[in-house]
Amino acid sequence: MLSNPFLFTLLRILPASLASWLGGWLSANIARRNMKLRDQRARTNLAILRPGLDKAASEAILTRRWFNLGRTMAELTNIDRLIENNHITVEDAEGYQQVLDGPGPMIALAVHLGNWDLLAAHIKASTDRPGLGVYDPPQDPGQAAMLKRARSSYMGEAITGEGAARGILKHLTTKDRATLYILLDERRDRQVWFPRFGRDLPPSGNLSVALRLARKVGAKFLPFYMIRTEGPNFRVHWHPPLDPAQLADDQIMDQVDAFLGKACIDHADQWLALHDMDLTLS
Repeated sequence: MLSNPFLFTLLRILPASLASWLGGWLSANIARRNMKLRDQRARTNLAILRPGLDKAASEAILTRRWFNLGRTMAELTNIDRLIENNHITVEDAEGYQQVLDGPGPMIALAVHLGNWDLLAAHIKASTDRPGLGVYDPPQDPGQAAMLKRARSSYMGEAITGEGAARGILKHLTTKDRATLYILLDERRDRQVWFPRFGRDLPPSGNLSVALRLARKVGAKFLPFYMIRTEGPNFRVHWHPPLDPAQLADDQIMDQVDAFLGKACIDHADQWLALHDMDLTLS
């Protein structure tokens, strides 16, 4: 979708709500037909994570997933407008703002739920903390260029590739009340290593990096996620900050896993990784 210059421009011109709907329709009715392997993976993984679902309920969830994915891609062209026009509400907004206004560096931990790019833009717009996002660009150069173009309208600073670790550490140690935004459910070798879903897995990948960084710079963790409520409207859910100075790594991992892992299961219709992994290999 983003690699098509005409479609990218059209989605930017259209009203944000209509562009979001169009992206969802294209995904559910066209992209899904061409991605049968991913659709089957999602179906298999859903049966493992939600074993009590009947066939009709399972198919409804999978259809909503494809619609959410398409909406999310289309909304990349309009994230600034979604932020400015109050499409986001926050659970316990007063308490959330108090957390953001607090002292010291913070590492915001999320997963690919709802619209994860909008979540990054939301936290940037909600606080005067200097923000930094970490992302892994698509391998396709065209898609990478379009994604960078889309994100330039709402993401202040992002980092990827070689030198990222040094840049992240510099950001957290030299900027007052710096914030780092990390997605924990990266996919490797047809698997996710977080959430654990009851598997006996040690911290690895982005979670392992986050734990080391937090202890090195004295940062607190803010686990949070964003769920689509209806159309291009969303609600942010957050967990009280976790302080590595008071908790061991396994305690932090248990609490983050319980909070974000449950969200991935409860909102499987909005979780990206459901079709990018194979839980039958666990």
